[in-house]
Amino acid sequence: MKVANQETIQEGEREFIDAVNAELDWDSIEKLLYEKFRLALRDEVEYRSGGLLVYDEKIACKLSFDVKVPLSIIFDIKGECLDISSPLPDEEEREDSPDEPDSKSFSSGSEKPDAFAEQASELAGVIDEINQGDEQ
Repeated sequence: MKVANQETIQEGEREFIDAVNAELDWDSIEKLLYEKFRLALRDEVEYRSGGLLVYDEKIACKLSFDVKVPLSIIFDIKGECLDISSPLPDEEEREDSPDEPDSKSFSSGSEKPDAFAEQASELAGVIDEINQGDEQ
């Protein structure tokens, strides 16, 4: 025997989720995203879905979003990844200048300056070989 209208309950849940979504603290979410994944969030965030669920024996809200993040990948001429980073939004405009590594980007940090010098020397050798082939 029903004691409440299912449509009324579902509408109430949608209104509740919409109200929570409208009041999210995006500064805190950006901070959490950086701390967990080392990614910077862009403005392009699209709400996908939301609802109530039980999580660790507690009633909780789950909101799902599609987000865009800036991403830079540096790889050598052999296709090996040298670095992957997600710069802060205010640093993206400098990203077009690959001459200097961005010290403020969220980087894997796996490459050492000596490794870059070695790779530059290797690249110079490959270019020299190409140029010698053109002369013949």
